[in-house]
Amino acid sequence: MDDISDKGLSLRERKRQRTRARLIDAGYRLFTERGYDETTVADIAAAADIGTRTFSAYFETKEQLLFPEADPRVTTALRAIAERSPSETPAQVLLRGLSSASIDEEASSPVAQLRMRLLPHVPAVQARALRLQLEAQRQITAALREAFPRLEAVQAAALVGAFVGGVAAAFYALGESGDADERTQQVRDAVAEIVSP
Repeated sequence: MDDISDKGLSLRERKRQRTRARLIDAGYRLFTERGYDETTVADIAAAADIGTRTFSAYFETKEQLLFPEADPRVTTALRAIAERSPSETPAQVLLRGLSSASIDEEASSPVAQLRMRLLPHVPAVQARALRLQLEAQRQITAALREAFPRLEAVQAAALVGAFVGGVAAAFYALGESGDADERTQQVRDAVAEIVSP
């Protein structure tokens, strides 16, 4: 599932990446075949041909397998804030970041699709998603306040909350229906309506 680039990495780091990828692949396969609740950490470790202690060196819990990488939308939003132009408003900066993000590419990965199917039914996955969303909001809010010192804390938090929540809710509402580009544009349009002045 994960494409591992070995360029410039030590042998140890390449082995770590391969083990991590095996765990993610094993978890995805078992969650799909058996169900999330029926799959244990020991099952995943055995399927990846490692011990449960080694599993714990890579992931604290099995739900982390469903959120293996940093959210590219957060990275893109932070980059957009850092590269803002003097004439842009905070909302315009966030929308520009959203426009340059490859939203649907991440959302259409097999792990993301499985995550979307499990979210409505599995409290542990819901809790993990919520924790990551709150952390994303905190990071983006802090960066926005630093970039726009006149922006009050409550204003920044409300704007970022509307932005992050809008993106997440739009994707959940859309699910897998429609063309990928069309879904992405629908999300961008919906979020623009929410956060534009």
